[in-house]
Amino acid sequence: MRKTRAKKRYLLPDPKFNDTLVTRFVNNMMYDGKKTQTLEIFYDAIEIVEKKNAEQPGLATWKKALDNVMPNVEVKSRRVGGATFQIPQEVRPERKVALGIKWLISYARLRSEKSMANKLAGEILAAAKEEGAAFKKKEDTHRMAEANKAYSHFKV
Repeated sequence: MRKTRAKKRYLLPDPKFNDTLVTRFVNNMMYDGKKTQTLEIFYDAIEIVEKKNAEQPGLATWKKALDNVMPNVEVKSRRVGGATFQIPQEVRPERKVALGIKWLISYARLRSEKSMANKLAGEILAAAKEEGAAFKKKEDTHRMAEANKAYSHFKV
């Protein structure tokens, strides 16, 4: 275990939208340190979202999708007397964002569209409408926490 807690590193905002959340999303999506390429994919996806969803700007749709995907509760395993229980816990705000980003990206990668920009745009639009695989993952997580509510007295 660490002696001291790791220092929080602050991110620089992205060049186009001047938003640190975008930078965080892009950093999670990036492969092999290719940030420029990843930024291009993200910006293309936002443009596609704007074209398909004309009533809202692309960035606002993306933020709405991210909010829809972020879980409020999750289950953590805990051994009590030889049995393992799934104990529901509230998710810290920082982890909530991290899980939302991770789920959006991973389920976008699993989609069957041609380019990553199209895949990401599709998943963003689906999540904004409260459907799609990433939103389903959040719903499943909440359902699992609800089912195991009886074990909430075993705090982790």
